[in-house]
Amino acid sequence: MKDPNKLFKGIATVVLLAGGFSAIAQKQDMQYFRYNDKNGLNVYETTKNDTTPFNHMKVKVGGNFEQSFQMLRDQNTAVPATQAGFTGNVNNLMPLTNGFDLAMANLVVDAQLADGIRVDLTVYLASRHHEDAWVKGGYIQFDKLAFMHSGLIDKIMKSVTIKVGQFDVDYGDQHYRRTDGGNTIYNPFVENYIMDEFATEIGGEIYYHHKSGLFAMGGITNGELDPTIVAPVKIDSSTGQVNKYMAAFHGKLGYDKQLNKSFRLRVSGSYYGDHSANSNTLFGGDRTGSHYYDVMENQNVANGTTLSNANDYSPFSGRYNPGFSEEVNAFMGNLFMNYRGLEFFGTYENAKGRGITETTQRQATQYAADLIYRFPERNKNFWVGLRYNSVTAAVHGYTTDIVINRQVGSVGWFVTKNITLKAEYVNQVYLNYPVNNILNGGQFEGVMIEAAIAF
Repeated sequence: MKDPNKLFKGIATVVLLAGGFSAIAQKQDMQYFRYNDKNGLNVYETTKNDTTPFNHMKVKVGGNFEQSFQMLRDQNTAVPATQAGFTGNVNNLMPLTNGFDLAMANLVVDAQLADGIRVDLTVYLASRHHEDAWVKGGYIQFDKLAFMHSGLIDKIMKSVTIKVGQFDVDYGDQHYRRTDGGNTIYNPFVENYIMDEFATEIGGEIYYHHKSGLFAMGGITNGELDPTIVAPVKIDSSTGQVNKYMAAFHGKLGYDKQLNKSFRLRVSGSYYGDHSANSNTLFGGDRTGSHYYDVMENQNVANGTTLSNANDYSPFSGRYNPGFSEEVNAFMGNLFMNYRGLEFFGTYENAKGRGITETTQRQATQYAADLIYRFPERNKNFWVGLRYNSVTAAVHGYTTDIVINRQVGSVGWFVTKNITLKAEYVNQVYLNYPVNNILNGGQFEGVMIEAAIAF
């Protein structure tokens, strides 16, 4: 970070704002709301449980802060190579040592405007990817439409939720469990999936919740993280025509039910499709960056890269972006089971797409399985976890699909419902990369320790 004081100023802002609102807001519950602390664990879409009365407008200022200590080492077998614009060998790995990573912090503001109407605003105060404050997005959520003065609409809204604005696209269930900058409290591990599905786009989503546990969602967005009104001029290699900025569509069907006091079952299937875009970022929309710093990276490339408002020349270390910027069709299936303190979360994902210079689609497949045990049964303040994550993908110009495998073991402790401490061991291996690619024979492993606060 060029100016470390920005981080401390951001943290001070969170603390001062939180303190200023504490007397009038912090003790007030929001309607149809996911808590920022431990109470938000394993919460996906907000429910239709109408348990919080509305008396007046409420404002809740919250935040997230994390600090990690990294002890990772990496290696590869790539042959030395040069690249135009950079000096020296671009395939040797920069030496790593043990140390603290750049801390990340988020500011979260929620406002209950009226009965059943809530607004969310999240700001990234400090992150690896950007050194300045960035607005993640903001949306308004309607769970009631009392201002319509219609008994029929009131009855419909008992099962319907409407979300409008710029928000985290509800594709798959993993994005409800991922780390988001300073917000790490929902994630029993330090990092997200290898192929990280996360994008904030402008649009709307409509949810239908049935008392049986069945639910459905349909959504439409602009398909862009960074929208533009400048007319397109690039030629799509597949169609031979000027590129078009089309709407993206997504949907989800699922079942989520606490079957008895001890056992909860959730299963869902999601789809996301964008058939022509300026620059779709479903697999690269994170504006905070990976929590594995500088693994499998080259110092010569870092030195020769000009940065503007980005803090790190390669902020997504350890992740894989298939590069489906022009066209993407993705499906994800998720299974979540919770029996007492034992949790299983599984993911299967199949995505196809291409860049604007490609004429045919490529495919990327991802599997992941998390097994978590939380104990003791009374408060579940401790956990141990295992994760296996694997990606197989066709890369433009490669004759063989690349494979990336990750194994993670985690232990953690909720010191309070707002404070967590976790440690993990990670081992990630890269297979089938050509000898002139820095990831050829690549591997990194080691230990991460992370402390986090959420309120």
